Amino acid sequence: MSSTAKDINKVSRRRAFSKADRTTLGAFVGIPLFFHLLLVWIPAVLTILLSFTYWSGISVSRIKWAGLANYQNIFFDTPAFWEGLKNNVIWLGWFALIATPLGILLAYQIDRQIRGHKFYETAYYLPVVLSLAVTGIIWNFLLRPDGFVNGLFGRDIDNAISFFGNYDINIYVILTIASWRHIGYIMLLYLAGLKSVDSALREAASLDGATEWQTFKKVVFPSMKPVNIIVIVITIIESLRAFDIVYIIYGSSAGFPILGTLVFQNIAGEGASMKGAAYAVILFVLSIGPIIAYLRATFKSDVQ
Repeated sequence: MSSTAKDINKVSRRRAFSKADRTTLGAFVGIPLFFHLLLVWIPAVLTILLSFTYWSGISVSRIKWAGLANYQNIFFDTPAFWEGLKNNVIWLGWFALIATPLGILLAYQIDRQIRGHKFYETAYYLPVVLSLAVTGIIWNFLLRPDGFVNGLFGRDIDNAISFFGNYDINIYVILTIASWRHIGYIMLLYLAGLKSVDSALREAASLDGATEWQTFKKVVFPSMKPVNIIVIVITIIESLRAFDIVYIIYGSSAGFPILGTLVFQNIAGEGASMKGAAYAVILFVLSIGPIIAYLRATFKSDVQ
């Protein structure tokens, strides 16, 4: 095609849109883009820049360059960082080895339409529609010293079971609460993936004499590779961005340090500093790998 013909086609495409169409298209694209830049990218870039400064957040004129001082303080002089990182790693291990496999198992059983599968699907779906903050409020009401569970056992505050005060067990109580929602979330993702598996593959495996476990291991699981990647990435992201439940139960205190609460404590707490911005950047760096993998898997499945 000659350059003249290409120019004619470009002009004709422009004329296909009226002024009103271009205004509407610009509004639908421009307004979301503006708010995305304003609320996501600009704060993200500013947070990275501020992590290299000293600032209390009160007056812009008081910003002073700090270089790597905030990061050095976190890595070498702040035991809470390593404690929080350890708790996030335990959180990840719990989700990866217990909560996520339980969600997959539940999805598989519901897909087989076991007895009562409608009840199980509904019961595990309900926590997914709740925010983690609401989940924390519910379980805090149930397990606090003057809460429902202690009242059910006839215990007053003086001899109440301390579900959140015993440091040796409170992390597992928190993880059990978080799993209440995560299991349902994974169940929904995996159930949707199982619905897309060709039933002919299972029938062929059954005719070949494969057991149900062999069929799942050799046929169903490999055919769900895109869903498996998304499940793995979401498990990692959910473990790293944990904040809501811990904050609802413990507030901004250091009773149960994780990276999310350390960010909040140092940015919004008493004696706010840009050390909190440095925590946020560290959390971002830890999360960016799984996020990129998730986006690649999502876009690849969309193209296919």
